[in-house]
Amino acid sequence: MNESLKREHDIIKVCLLAGKIMLQSGAETYRVEDTMMRIAASFGVTNSHSYMTPTGIIFSVEEPQHITRLIRISDRTTNLDKIEKVNSVSRKISLGEMTIEEAYQALQQIEQEPSIYPNWLLILLSAVASGCFLIMFRGIWADFLPAAVAGGLGFTCFVVMHRVIPVRFFAEFSGALVIGIVSVWLVNLGIGQELDTIIISSVMPLVPGLLITNAIRDLMAGHLISGLSKGAEAFVTSFAIGAGVAFTLSF
Repeated sequence: MNESLKREHDIIKVCLLAGKIMLQSGAETYRVEDTMMRIAASFGVTNSHSYMTPTGIIFSVEEPQHITRLIRISDRTTNLDKIEKVNSVSRKISLGEMTIEEAYQALQQIEQEPSIYPNWLLILLSAVASGCFLIMFRGIWADFLPAAVAGGLGFTCFVVMHRVIPVRFFAEFSGALVIGIVSVWLVNLGIGQELDTIIISSVMPLVPGLLITNAIRDLMAGHLISGLSKGAEAFVTSFAIGAGVAFTLSF
């Protein structure tokens, strides 16, 4: 392999790794494509093309050699910290402050970084957020603790189930089911009063807000397939939450 061809392959590796990290971390499709093409242009590859869906990225360069690469995306979450770090690397590349090798090493470090928020902290914050949502929905202060308890236990179930069965539908359904059971139990004990407000507030940490937002933004940007697929994923997730609560209230 000559030096020019090797350089092109290295540039494509950097672009794909940057795109993979951003897409897995919850970035919008158009932002990922723009970042990849900017990185390629900064390294002298001006004729590049990218296409992606929520489950895969295709990146191609035409000159001097026609090379096309595909990478699979199997897991997606929300990690704005990694998106910001990839954007920082992209800016340094654009300013000429990083070589191809330095950029690839920096991106590998970002990819291998664990989440900055441990599960116990996410569960605690979900509980607090559930209580705060209850006040925002004009609930009574006496229901703050029941909403926090139901929201915290429901999110705990979501985290555990997602680790055991990596299918988001079952995790969301299980979390909503636990929220419904705990909420009904607390109201029956006399600890909670407004069942509907407690349940609505407790499921809010499970609602796919970022997914819905990205679906709309992708549709507005013209990425119809990504927008529709993310919208469908958000719909299925919302259905799982509603089904879990409805299953509890049906008894």
